[in-house]
Amino acid sequence: MERKRKKRIAIYPGTFDPVTNGHIDVLQRTLKIFDEVIVAVAPSKSKGALFTIQERIVLIENATRNLARARTEAFEKLLVDYAIETNSIAIVRGLRAISDFEYEMQMALMNRRLDATIETVFMMPSEEHTFISSTLVKEVASFGGPVKGLVPQAVAKALKDKFQK
Repeated sequence: MERKRKKRIAIYPGTFDPVTNGHIDVLQRTLKIFDEVIVAVAPSKSKGALFTIQERIVLIENATRNLARARTEAFEKLLVDYAIETNSIAIVRGLRAISDFEYEMQMALMNRRLDATIETVFMMPSEEHTFISSTLVKEVASFGGPVKGLVPQAVAKALKDKFQK
């Protein structure tokens, strides 16, 4: 008798302010492993977001419209509680460099302490995207610098519109 396998759902959380090609690269890699990936957009309380949560969701949805098994949602609760609520088995975190690792490890260990049944999976973007961060992209865009190739086209336009005001 064949048993039905449980759907493997992962959460890819972040502020995504804005979403970059590095984020999209990690998402595409994650979809090779999981059946479904929820891009979970968190508020940016300490960072002071450039884009509203709704704007970020629209930008992500635009950039991922060809990725059928990815969906985007906002969340404002403890990540492990959100993972339980969505029946997720893993939290995916992108690692660009060693400097990311210490913070990400602390978060992974705290999440494991809160719920040991939810795994944290670290994914690295391809080499061409390892230097990209939302913070750097915003800084370049704020001075009118080119962000082509760093972010999806719709994000480049949205950045230009934000900084021309």
